[in-house]
Parts: sequence; structure tokens; C-alpha cells
Amino acid sequence: MSFRTSAAETAVNPLIPHTAELIVGTIAFALLFLVLRSKVVPMFEKAFAARTEAIQGGMEKAEKAQHAAEVALEQYTAQLSEARGEAQQIREEARVQGAAIIEDLRSKAQEEAARITTAATASIEAERQQAITSLRNEVGSLATELASKIVGEALDDQVRQSRIVDRFLDDMEKSK
Repeated sequence: MSFRTSAAETAVNPLIPHTAELIVGTIAFALLFLVLRSKVVPMFEKAFAARTEAIQGGMEKAEKAQHAAEVALEQYTAQLSEARGEAQQIREEARVQGAAIIEDLRSKAQEEAARITTAATASIEAERQQAITSLRNEVGSLATELASKIVGEALDDQVRQSRIVDRFLDDMEKSK
């Protein structure tokens, strides 16, 4: 039995670690924890703080940009409505000026038509007087020639001829 007892004593439970391993593992874990806590964790915290700051800065910049865009939109809208008002005013002024120009041209055209009518009337009257004078002369010479043939005397006297023709034409005008 002695053999068995020594075999049972030498058989160690594999689930329970050796004390030396426990001590070495605890010291190694403590050293690793201290190195990580003093060196690595501050680097992570610094990176985390930088990211947080960058995100917050980016959000602030985005809010500022959004506010600036809203202000710019309001200014643009105001300028657009002002430009529309100015365009309406310009269109109204152009319409008024167009009506004034049309009225001015119409009055000038009426004046020109009146001038042309007056000139044409004067020209027609002058031509009428000229035609009457020419007709009197021609009728007078025909009438004196005819009267000379009928009477048998020569009516060569120009003054007498003119008086006879004028009296004849006056009698004709009275008879109308």
C-alpha cells in the first residue's frame, strides 16, 4: 500500500495551479496593469478626448454654418423680393414711358398730317386758281374769236376783250 499512497500523493489535481505560478502570474498581472494604466490608458483617454473635441468642434462648426446659411437665405430672400419690386417698378416706368412716347408720336403724326393737309389744300387752291386763270384766258380768247366771227368785227383790243370775258364769266357764275 505504500506504493499507492506515494502515487496518490504525487498525483496533483490539474485544475488547481501551483502556488509559484499563482505568485508569478499575480506579479506579472500587476506589472502589466501598472504599465497599461500609466502608459496606454492615458494615450487612449487623450485620443478619446481629441475625438470628442473634434466631434464637438465639428458640430459647432456645422451649427455655425447652418446659422450662416439661414442668414444668407434670409438675405437672399430679401434681395430677391427687393429685386422683384424694383423690376415691377421698372416695368411700370417703362409702360408709362412707352405710353408717353406713343402719345408724343401720335401728336407729332397728327401735326404732320395737319401740315400735309394744309400744304395740300394750299397747293390745290393754287392749282385751282391757276386752272381758273388759264381757263379764263382760253375761254376768253375762244369767246372773242367766236364773237368776232358772229359780229363780223375784229375784237383785237386786249382790254375790251378782257372786260367782255370777265362779264361773261361773272354772268355764268351768277346763273349757277
